[in-house]
Amino acid sequence: MNQVSHRSSLVGRQAFLMALYVSVLLLSHWLAYQLRFDFAVPDNFHREMLTSWPWTLAPTLILLYALGQFSGLLGYFSVPDFKRVLCATGAVALFLLAVRYISPIHPIASRGIILTNFLLSTVGIAGVRLGLRMARERRTGAGPGESHPRRVGIIGAGDVGASLAKELIARKGLGLQPAAFFDDNPEKWQSNIHGIPVVGRPEVLQEPRFRLSLDEVVIAMPSAPAKRVAEIVRLLQSLQLKFETVPAIDELATGKVRVTRLRPVEILDLLGREPVDIETESIERIIRSQTVMVTGAGGSIGSELCRQIAAFSPKSLLLVERCEVLAFQIEQELIKIGHRSLIRPIVADVCNTDSMRNVFRLHSPTVVFHAAAHKHVPMMESQPAEAIRNNTLATANLAELAREAAVQRFVLISTDKAINPSSVMGATKRLAEIFLQALAAAHPTPTRFMSVRFGNVLGSSGSVIPIFTRQIEAGGPVTVTHPDAARYFMTVSEAVGLVLQSAALGAGGETFALDMGRPIRILDLAKQMIELSGFKPDEDIKIEFVGLRPGEKLFEEISYTSESYVPTPHPKIKRFSSDPLPLETVRNALAELETALDSSTASQLKVLLKKHIPEYQPCID
Repeated sequence: MNQVSHRSSLVGRQAFLMALYVSVLLLSHWLAYQLRFDFAVPDNFHREMLTSWPWTLAPTLILLYALGQFSGLLGYFSVPDFKRVLCATGAVALFLLAVRYISPIHPIASRGIILTNFLLSTVGIAGVRLGLRMARERRTGAGPGESHPRRVGIIGAGDVGASLAKELIARKGLGLQPAAFFDDNPEKWQSNIHGIPVVGRPEVLQEPRFRLSLDEVVIAMPSAPAKRVAEIVRLLQSLQLKFETVPAIDELATGKVRVTRLRPVEILDLLGREPVDIETESIERIIRSQTVMVTGAGGSIGSELCRQIAAFSPKSLLLVERCEVLAFQIEQELIKIGHRSLIRPIVADVCNTDSMRNVFRLHSPTVVFHAAAHKHVPMMESQPAEAIRNNTLATANLAELAREAAVQRFVLISTDKAINPSSVMGATKRLAEIFLQALAAAHPTPTRFMSVRFGNVLGSSGSVIPIFTRQIEAGGPVTVTHPDAARYFMTVSEAVGLVLQSAALGAGGETFALDMGRPIRILDLAKQMIELSGFKPDEDIKIEFVGLRPGEKLFEEISYTSESYVPTPHPKIKRFSSDPLPLETVRNALAELETALDSSTASQLKVLLKKHIPEYQPCID
């Protein structure tokens, strides 16, 4: 029934457009003759007018149909549509001029009539379609917000700001009326965009005549430096102006959201992470038409790996996740964006070697990204057996299976906490790195083993941002470990993009470290989040210092002094290498740990870890 209704609607729309175009073209044809002879057409030209109209009408209708002007919705007409109309009418005019020049018998005697008809038909069709669009916009704008629209100031008079203003003008139902632009570029001051004045820098909002004329402000600078965005946020907060921002530049670029999908300014907007350039061709070479396996596919890193890998057209994407709820969630998300045919959700535990051997046998992955891990530092301090089992032994077993299956690339997602570790989590990840280096050096194998280290992922489960958000929503206090504690942060999309870039660069046996910029003081982060929520730190929301938890450091490090640094073609990726240990030595160490798992205390396991990782400084009760 829906298909019949849709078909009926399409036929009705096409019939209406046919009648519309025929009427405009016949009227333009008639008017071209009338204008040519001042509305006194001679008899011989009158006969020509009555017989020559099919030469204009038929080819124009055919071209309009071929260029999609019968399939568009009636109320939508844009610049690309106008160009197609111009192409159709212009091509017909050139055709008639060519016929007139080449053939002694031609349909229209006067070049002036042909050119006049071209102008009239172009303006007529475009004008009628534009009128239908304006009628649609007026109709959809007739809502409760139209009678008293909120006056909006737009900070950023670039492409995004201009697009936002255009959308707000067209979509009156949103109840937002752009009233002024503010921009740092003096060359734009005193100009107009879509009829809206660019009045000056954002700082002119301190003048009452500008501030009092606005109901709210939208920051439309998705690619601006975070430092400048933070300055503008502080300005708007001091003026007690309501403000929002447009979506992130990557969301706008991929078309995921419209520019009018406004949202509150978030802490991620203020942390100074510059956009990272990714060389997609090299990534596509290792992903396209391959069977790619992602372990921990439902986690923060694993799910983003799946999203980005799916965009590079793998043959299939294996979503390995032991939590069926998380596996279902990422499966449904990927289906929603059109990847149903390539995804294969697999509920399996990487610690179960037999289960993973079966996955390799049934699906034959050619590229493996190993993101499954226990990452919660304080929790793993009390349960080192689980961290060893999941982070170290499972990685070693998975790598052995990958070597046996002649997998092309095996990429371990590691951590900056593996450098001079003070935590069980960092030590177990470091031991996994050591095993991969030893395996890569010991066996002539087509598998390229590599590790990628990076710091904290903004907004991931267990990170400070969602914790601080919950504490602020509860009215405080916000708990910070130490006034000087600092961490490296990356956005999840940035980190995963660089992981994929590292995978493309790796020749085997390397440890890559991502350039995470400058470390951020956790105290500063807490204060910024409190201010963004509209409160004052230590007045409205208290900040409490609770001390470093077991396994935590004040500062994280980037590399070992014993590791040699080799630059890579990408400025945000560092390559480190060191002399690998003999594989049998590492295997014996892992066997000793595995034997001790179920019969040793947490302290005994930490001592055993230190035996095999001398730089590890355990926290032992």
